[in-house]
Amino acid sequence: MKILLLGSGGREHAFAWKIVNSNKCEKLYVAPGNAGTGQIAENVNLGVNDFESIREFVLQKDITMVVVGPEEPLVRGIVDYFAKDESLRSIPVIGPDQKGATLEGSKDFSKKFMTRHGIPTAAHDTFTPETVDEGVEFIKKQTLPIVLKADGLAAGKGVLICQNYQEAEAEFRDMLLNQKFGEASSKVVVEEFLQGIELSVFVVTDGENYKILPAAKDYKRIGERDTGLNTGGMGAVSPVPFADDSFISKVEHSIVQPTIQGLHEEGVNYKGFLFIGLMNVDGEPKVIEYNVRMGDPETQAVLPRIKSDFLDMLYAVGTKTLSGYDLQIDNTATTTIVMVAGGYPDGYEKGNEITGLPQQQSEKAMVFHAGTKAENDKVLTSGGRVLGITGRGNSIEEALKNAYKQVEAISWKDVYYRKDIGQDILNYGK
Repeated sequence: MKILLLGSGGREHAFAWKIVNSNKCEKLYVAPGNAGTGQIAENVNLGVNDFESIREFVLQKDITMVVVGPEEPLVRGIVDYFAKDESLRSIPVIGPDQKGATLEGSKDFSKKFMTRHGIPTAAHDTFTPETVDEGVEFIKKQTLPIVLKADGLAAGKGVLICQNYQEAEAEFRDMLLNQKFGEASSKVVVEEFLQGIELSVFVVTDGENYKILPAAKDYKRIGERDTGLNTGGMGAVSPVPFADDSFISKVEHSIVQPTIQGLHEEGVNYKGFLFIGLMNVDGEPKVIEYNVRMGDPETQAVLPRIKSDFLDMLYAVGTKTLSGYDLQIDNTATTTIVMVAGGYPDGYEKGNEITGLPQQQSEKAMVFHAGTKAENDKVLTSGGRVLGITGRGNSIEEALKNAYKQVEAISWKDVYYRKDIGQDILNYGK
């Protein structure tokens, strides 16, 4: 198979690593890719939202399947674009259609979808600039803390947790009236704060059948002990001790099945990944949010635990034959530490040389590139989240030890990473 993978982050490097390790992969192109994908596949200079150029490339290179990594091309309708073009429609595209992608593209849409299909979530309401005063009154009736969510895509940073009413009102007005998150906050969802432990459950579906992938827990805040600004993700751990068979069974019956059934009933063409952000509230799962692709950095922790052929799984999704795919999961533990540019998620430098990178991936620790580029035989930083280092082991403790050993060997100017990833998991239940 000749595959085109869209994206340039750590998630896409992990996808690329799994795809090229399949003996079914004849050729992998990554658009636009990064320094890591460039070492194992062919990077091509295509924008993920440039559908016309993607069309030309797919036809020119006789591509078998397109795998969409990030959410934006899905929200913009790349699946629909392929479906409407006679020369493209026979080529599987891994991801939902534009309506399905609205589960991530609009918090308001996803909340109403959950309500329609009886899926457990936090109490909530949605407001616009025209209803800002009603929103302030709604906020005053809520218990603290109060969660504010920008309705649209905000690169993982559009959620605020406010500890008092004054802060909540000020941030609410800033989001709606001053467009704090740009167009994304033209609507704001106000919802109850769920007290519990967060985790992510990943599902892959061909629209009718589904498989549940390993669960993971990620760490969104920049500072240790989960302090400071929200980021795209600073680390991840898999498996999650409290997500045992009993809990996952509850997730499957109260969330996964009604979600897949609801999408089917509403005529959504959904062939791809569904990321369900959950809160474990006293042993009961409640949905925080849906994403319509794999998470980053959770992918870098989840994919190394999949033993069966990943490319076979993708093709089974694209051809609606997932029921026949035998998903095999490794029982080892994985932990991912994200190394970022100093200053992230605010301003940061680019173009710093990265030293200490290993020549090849090892069983104990894998290096997944995110914000990197290759230039004059050097690897340079080119983004905020630069690398994700995934350690493996027979326990989370061993996986963390292997990950941090590799992290400490890599360096660049003003590198930063959290040193407490997974510590809450190690102390869980103690």
